[in-house]
Amino acid sequence: MKTCVVGLGITELGHVPGKSILMLETEAARLAIQDAGLREADIDGAIQMKSDIGGGMRMRQDDAFPRILGLPVKFYMENVGRGGENVAKAFMMAEQLLQRGICSYVVCSGARDDWSRSRKFKKAGRRGTPYIHKEGAFAPMMGDSPPGFHGLLATRHMHLFGTTSRQLGQIAVAQRDWACLNPAAFMCGHPITIEDHQNSPIVAWPYHLLDICLQSDGATAFVLTTEDRAKDTKKAPVYVSGIGFGEHLQSLYWDKKHYSMLPIPTARDGAFRQAGITLDDVDVAEFYDCFTTEVMLQLEGYGYCGVGEGGALVEAPGMIGPGGKIKFNTGGGLLSSHHLGNITTVSEAVIQVRSEGGKRQVPDVEVAIASGHGGEILAGQMCSIHSTMVLTRGG
Repeated sequence: MKTCVVGLGITELGHVPGKSILMLETEAARLAIQDAGLREADIDGAIQMKSDIGGGMRMRQDDAFPRILGLPVKFYMENVGRGGENVAKAFMMAEQLLQRGICSYVVCSGARDDWSRSRKFKKAGRRGTPYIHKEGAFAPMMGDSPPGFHGLLATRHMHLFGTTSRQLGQIAVAQRDWACLNPAAFMCGHPITIEDHQNSPIVAWPYHLLDICLQSDGATAFVLTTEDRAKDTKKAPVYVSGIGFGEHLQSLYWDKKHYSMLPIPTARDGAFRQAGITLDDVDVAEFYDCFTTEVMLQLEGYGYCGVGEGGALVEAPGMIGPGGKIKFNTGGGLLSSHHLGNITTVSEAVIQVRSEGGKRQVPDVEVAIASGHGGEILAGQMCSIHSTMVLTRGG
């Protein structure tokens, strides 16, 4: 018996000052329960999906959203994630609770307040990134800066395959075009051109400002249940048909291959095998896009093109963006909509499978994939972990 998403709750996104992580998580959970047509009294499991950027986890000293909502939960768990894998791991835990009969309905809620915290950080006269507190291998050279760490992926790809900044810019432009069709996207109404990308400031070579994801406040929650109970909820179920994971921990982080590829194969193959699909069956892909290079690496890693061919793919006419052959990051992604980690990718996949995307809706979506990745100190702050989820309209 498969697990289904039956409720989706999304708060205000972007710049939301004055609301704590806990307030945002609580609001999103309430919205998701309402979206499913359920009552708070129906929810007997809860999972908090917040994890720190880069794979670590901040200590939680506050209350928990299930208590604030008065949810009669039998099980509650905090901080399940390792960077961008947090939703996949939360869904895997929820599936165990549901399939073993421990819980009937599980709500998974996660939030970020990165924009608000960064403003406080800057007002205090400090520079850098407030949520990175690690000493990765490259910190002495580059400081605690995600653009600095992740820029190594871009420069390695450029060195090996001749990839150019303009090719990376095509990804940024395409995703901004999608965002302009999404009223909830922070950058809706602000289209860009490739020249805008090239003229935006260099933040950490070779990344321009428009190669880099947003900082966002906001929260999203999902309600999950079994397919037999899903018939009693308000919305048509979205089936969690496959979940897969990949790691680079089997080898040393300074191995050069890790700077031109992500640990996609085992994550992709595991999720696709469970769902009984191939890439040809995928109607829309929601890639974790903290930087433009990560999108290119996923286009290659999932098989849309060969390794090293991503640059040629994205600059070919009619391939990406609204109306393009390859439909990815249809809400604008982390680059142009909002950054809640892979909560962003999974929520957009649910929206597309439900056919609730409005002007950005891809016609006749039956199968969507959503990815997540992140890094940790064992991988020199790079993308050492990856998850793939397959969400489908039917079971």
